[in-house]
Amino acid sequence: MAPPRILLSGDVTGRLNQLFKRVQSVNKSAGPFDALLCVGQFFPNSPDQLSELMDYIEGRSTVPISTYFTGDYGLFAAKVLIAASKSSASLGFKMDGIKIADNLYWLKGSGKFTLHGLSIVYLSGKGSSEGQQFGTYSEDDVGVLRAMADESGFLTNEWPSGVTNNAAASNVPAGIVDSSSGDPVVAELVADIKPRYHIAGSKGVFYDREPYSNVDAVHVTRFLGLAPVGNKDKQKFLHALSPTPASTMSVAEIRTKPPNTTLSPYTEHKGDIKENNKRPGDSDSDSQYWRYDVGQKRQKHGAGAGNGDKLCFKFIFSDSCQHGEKCNFRHDMDAREQRLRGVCIDFIMKGKCERGPECKFKHNLQDEHESVSHRRPKSENASRSKECWFCLSSPNVESHLIISVGESYYCAMAKGPLIQDHVLIIPVEHSPSTLSLSVACKTELDKYQNGIKMYCNSQGKEAVFFEWVSRRTTHANLQVVPIPSSKAAAVEKIFSLAAKKMGFDFLATKCKLLHLLTVDNGSDRRKSLRAQFDKNADFFYVELPGGTILSHSVEENERFPVQFGREVLAGLLNIADKADWRNCKFSKEEETTMVEDFKKQFEKFDPTQ
Repeated sequence: MAPPRILLSGDVTGRLNQLFKRVQSVNKSAGPFDALLCVGQFFPNSPDQLSELMDYIEGRSTVPISTYFTGDYGLFAAKVLIAASKSSASLGFKMDGIKIADNLYWLKGSGKFTLHGLSIVYLSGKGSSEGQQFGTYSEDDVGVLRAMADESGFLTNEWPSGVTNNAAASNVPAGIVDSSSGDPVVAELVADIKPRYHIAGSKGVFYDREPYSNVDAVHVTRFLGLAPVGNKDKQKFLHALSPTPASTMSVAEIRTKPPNTTLSPYTEHKGDIKENNKRPGDSDSDSQYWRYDVGQKRQKHGAGAGNGDKLCFKFIFSDSCQHGEKCNFRHDMDAREQRLRGVCIDFIMKGKCERGPECKFKHNLQDEHESVSHRRPKSENASRSKECWFCLSSPNVESHLIISVGESYYCAMAKGPLIQDHVLIIPVEHSPSTLSLSVACKTELDKYQNGIKMYCNSQGKEAVFFEWVSRRTTHANLQVVPIPSSKAAAVEKIFSLAAKKMGFDFLATKCKLLHLLTVDNGSDRRKSLRAQFDKNADFFYVELPGGTILSHSVEENERFPVQFGREVLAGLLNIADKADWRNCKFSKEEETTMVEDFKKQFEKFDPTQ
């Protein structure tokens, strides 16, 4: 799929005829373009231009391309926007634009939407002015962007203050003599969310700043200030852009820095901008290995391996183990061969499989020449299990990410972790939700949650748990993201704000927080969630520090981001560029080191120990 082709415009101030005439000319010579994004004041300054505006609003003139604007102020703005807001088509929250006329959309407040594969976030209007209904943004609007921001494109009306810091003086437009001029809130916000592109208007000049590095992010940001439509100095007011969506880029492409890249204008640090930290260190911890007894039929083991009665999980899956002869667990060649012949890994390890007829794999030990006719019949669910990333009996499972394995659950490092110590609690059984498992399984889940909470507390952090339950999800995973204790009080607010921008309110369930040394069985939390959960509907919930649970049953036609929980926490932690896990990939060797490092620190809190 080709990157989207976008046109960008500065302040329109009602000059729609001139703007669209230019757009049509550019579209004919260099198009076609997919959309037009307008920043800065959109509505006119003079009553003389009202008739031109109303021709488009009332349909006498045609908007030639899908056009989105943020500058909801100027003459006649209130009348037009109030009328549009009352339209039945605009009822509820419209994050991808409220329709003003055919092909013309108002981006209200702040929000995020996808435009031809490109993620766009925006902040409309100027800083709040008391008593002004339109043309301003609120503190909540800013807070929501921190929760939902994405690294692709960011639209604001105002320039950020300080954007010319560290820039080449020869490139700064004449008249921009004070680097502190501009909106300091926008400056703080853009430094937090680190977009790849930042587009703004309202300064009356065109400015294509050199790319700049971001603190704690690997990509650069490009700032573009656009002049007003029809400006007397004939400065550029229309700009074409064809950015590749970050979701389709490789890590190397995202990390690329042009030769003219400068330091960030929003930091006083003069040293090199730090890249993603790699976590060094190794560990001899063996806690990733299975703890089950080996049956009498499986006594043959590899030379030099440990002589214990427990199998080395890594050896069975990969035919190798970095501990070699020093491994405390058995390198059983027969067990390895049985897995290669299609025997269920649960049956090999435990002598039984709890998935029953849905399991595709064999539940009896195979002779070398056994006929393939003895294999179990296939089913749709069994095929999914074999292909599943999370089934321990699947050849696709990435065993090097596994931290700890219990009877009903196991813990693993997240693939493309949002931050250090981002882990998953995953059912051993191929189940679509942790809420649909038995009460007996719930007991072990509680132990894992309590262990991780205590581990996080020992690091000066709090744990946030969240799960996305979808009818299209076949294997559940409860995500755990540690956050600094200083941010714990803000988690509920930022999730609630993000929900509001998505057009819904969370159902909040308050649960009593037990003392750290008390075993929290979680019965009230899980009982409440089970009562709300409908297996025929999608469901999202997040458990906050302090025990409160926010939950939402997703309506059939409701659009809900699969990565909602991760995106909100990325905003809270000011690492919006990591909202997409594909931007956080590590090599297998790096992942192995990260897992070993975590296991060493988690060992005394691990409920399987």
